[in-house]
Amino acid sequence: MARRRKTKHATVGLPVLNPDAAGIDIGATEMYVAVPPDRDTQPVRCFASFTEDLHSIADWLQQCRIRTVAMESTGVYWIPIMQILEKRGLDVYLVNARYAKNVPGRRTDVCDCLWLQYLHAVGLLRASFRPADKVCAVRSLLRHRDGLVELATCHVQHMQKALDQMNLQLHHVISDVTGTTGLAIIEAILAGERDVHKLARMRDPRIRASAETIAKSLVGDYRTEHLFTLRQSVALFRCYEKQIAECATEMQRLMNELEMKADPASRPLPPAKDSVRKCKVMPPARALSLRVELYRVLGVDLTTIPGISVLNAQAVVAEVGPDVSKFRSAAAFSSWMGLCPDNDVSGGKVLWSGTRKVNNRLATALRMAAQSLQRSESALGAFYRRIRSKLGAPKAVTATAHKLARIIYHMLRTGEAYDDSIFAQMEVNHRTRTENRLKAQAQALGFTLVPTSSHAY
Repeated sequence: MARRRKTKHATVGLPVLNPDAAGIDIGATEMYVAVPPDRDTQPVRCFASFTEDLHSIADWLQQCRIRTVAMESTGVYWIPIMQILEKRGLDVYLVNARYAKNVPGRRTDVCDCLWLQYLHAVGLLRASFRPADKVCAVRSLLRHRDGLVELATCHVQHMQKALDQMNLQLHHVISDVTGTTGLAIIEAILAGERDVHKLARMRDPRIRASAETIAKSLVGDYRTEHLFTLRQSVALFRCYEKQIAECATEMQRLMNELEMKADPASRPLPPAKDSVRKCKVMPPARALSLRVELYRVLGVDLTTIPGISVLNAQAVVAEVGPDVSKFRSAAAFSSWMGLCPDNDVSGGKVLWSGTRKVNNRLATALRMAAQSLQRSESALGAFYRRIRSKLGAPKAVTATAHKLARIIYHMLRTGEAYDDSIFAQMEVNHRTRTENRLKAQAQALGFTLVPTSSHAY
């Protein structure tokens, strides 16, 4: 009986597109670096995370003739090594961990860096978006400012808790206990004043509550321990207010260093809308000056878009910057923020359809802007209400935020001003299609539609 010959199966690999590629597995205390096997007798090395070791990584990569490096975005540990490698002239790919998660076999740091090096060599990795260095500096300060605001809010809650424990209903009578009236009364209480009528006379004339109502809300049990808690909470709130002001000043200095896209002197801005002139989250004068500064940096006035405030426009500058050319289209820009559907199709069947869970600060800002259009008389407001009636509020917020993202991308890419008439015409066309469909359905059932008096759509 003849023996069967063993057939040798040749292993077919993917073509190498980046022969000078390396991979780095980032860690808090150590980093594993992999280079192609033909570049060094020890192609995988482990380095500590001290600064001199990071420079040693750069020296070794240059000795191995490496031109491009791929690494995962692990916490904030990737920032120092990325900055050092970019200064050395290497092309650094900051990769989403989702693209390199399927490592065959047991997962180790060595396997991870080898897998990253292989995927990058065969061209299967895409670099994550990272704005320019000056924009990153503004982004860092804006995120730090948001953290300071959150901490200050915690101490406002401590102030309200201390007032509740003394049964002082001041924060239920006035809208903002940290406003002019609230802080003046609290400071007087901490100074020893107990006459409720004298305290009530400190109210600002713009307060809706009467002096009698405020006086009744200040009758309570002024216990020593709760006054001590209130005093410390007010001191901490004042401290964070000072830090927030200093952070805003530094942000203004960094924004002045950004390139000017439009000169407000030669191309003056149109009159600001009411939401800017009557801004509630910051002094109106500060909001107007910030609007001019954002126009100078971006080249367009994003506050003309319904729902977009100066804070939303500031988030665009900090998170993306004035240059959106790294995104190939408005769809890619929306996908980066996780505002478009991500379908999972297998065998011609849709297994899952929905938006990805993306922690993107700009997407959060656009969702808040979309939610503010609930009562807007603009065409975008009509779009939001129409989608909400069909799909519900959550999906309407996402759909409207998606539309806002596409508008912002178009304005930044082309430099054109916002034109609401385009979207108004789209709503008119939708109304016409709806009327024609209803007329056809009525005619098929033997009825005739008679229009009534015109009303706002």
